[in-house]
Amino acid sequence: MENRDLVEIEISDMSEEGAGIGHSEGMAVFVDGAVYGDRVKARITKVKKNYAFAECVEIIKPSDKRQEGFCKFSRDCGGCPLGDLRYEEQLKLKTKWIGDKLTRIGGLENPLIHPIIGMDVPERYRNKGVMAVSKEGAIGFVRKKSHEVVDCPDCRIQSEKAMGVAEGLFQYIRENDIRGEIDKLMVRTAPGTGEMMTVVKTRSKGKLPNLEMLIDFLNEGSDFSLASIYLDDRCVAGKRVIIEETAGLKFEISPESFYQVNSRQMLKLYEKAMEYADLKGGETVLDLYCGVGTIGIFAAKAMGDSGRVIGIESIKPAVIDANRNSVINGIVSTRYITGKAEDVLPAIMGIKPYMGYNEVNKLVEKEPPLTVNHADVVFLDPPRAGCQEELLSAVVKTEPDRVVYISCNPATLARDIKYLTERGYEFKEATPVDMFPHTGHVESVVLLTKVHN
Repeated sequence: MENRDLVEIEISDMSEEGAGIGHSEGMAVFVDGAVYGDRVKARITKVKKNYAFAECVEIIKPSDKRQEGFCKFSRDCGGCPLGDLRYEEQLKLKTKWIGDKLTRIGGLENPLIHPIIGMDVPERYRNKGVMAVSKEGAIGFVRKKSHEVVDCPDCRIQSEKAMGVAEGLFQYIRENDIRGEIDKLMVRTAPGTGEMMTVVKTRSKGKLPNLEMLIDFLNEGSDFSLASIYLDDRCVAGKRVIIEETAGLKFEISPESFYQVNSRQMLKLYEKAMEYADLKGGETVLDLYCGVGTIGIFAAKAMGDSGRVIGIESIKPAVIDANRNSVINGIVSTRYITGKAEDVLPAIMGIKPYMGYNEVNKLVEKEPPLTVNHADVVFLDPPRAGCQEELLSAVVKTEPDRVVYISCNPATLARDIKYLTERGYEFKEATPVDMFPHTGHVESVVLLTKVHN
């Protein structure tokens, strides 16, 4: 098999990047543009030692799992690699990926995985959109494996108002003939309140003409729902934060804050996490990678403020928001600390020094803001890279009865579960939640319990 060869392949699986997987001449072939169940003619584009890459040239026999017409831009922008697959098949595929990773990487035999929680209407679900702006003024998304911006007037997974803001920015660029000055557009929406935030990132350090015109165009595009407009790091109109409401709780969200991008599914995710935590009241809870404090505040509410929640987050504005969110919800049992979880948790446990900045911005050893030597429940909600061993080691030393791990990456989830199951914890069950329909991403909530000899 060589580059440019044409081969006929039966697609039997799919990768998380959305490529169909088949075999030819005893070698796995990843075919861009094919879904499982297709029979295709493909052109080989790259050959490795044990596998090859190819592009679909012709669909000889389409799969009965295929759907057409989801998005006319998806093939170019690459943001929805599963968009050609029927939604119920996407859910099956994502559940399979989680099971495969837990078995192969996590070393688990027949792990209990509950049915995935999908969306009733898997469209327009993102409450945060980040769009690139080309030097020619096109607004859209960066093409896969390139720096090219795909002009995308509409995106089926972004809110209609977010796309309206993008159109407003496009009109402003055209009216002022300032191609090349703007780099990115971020739009955050709060479906519970209707508030929206826009952040325009520039290549010119915020030096844009006719700022009032920009504000007018953005507001018109959003149907006047914008509560906050930023130019780079400066709030130029409205409030510093927007407010979201869910499950009777309010959350302030700033530009840098982490907040789950699918508001409709977030509530289902956290309900499952609270079910696994099984809080009775009076517990000490660690909320690691806490973002704006959503999980910790849900936990504090479940305990009726009779326990304590300690949250750790590396992004300082998010910690400010987390503390504010506790105040506006009348929660008094939470404490949030700025810093990397793998540094802060061992430090407040007395395992390593607690480091902080003094009045001249020099990093020095300081007295920790609080101490902890035991936790009843630990929530882990790390980024895609998962948890560092230093953090997992500290978590094990707190001897929690339950660890609730929320993951957006099955591979690093399985790796971290393997570490914990080798150190006194038992995997009990997992529930996948489809937070990102049509993409190759899937969220999981996992319960691990301490083994008591």
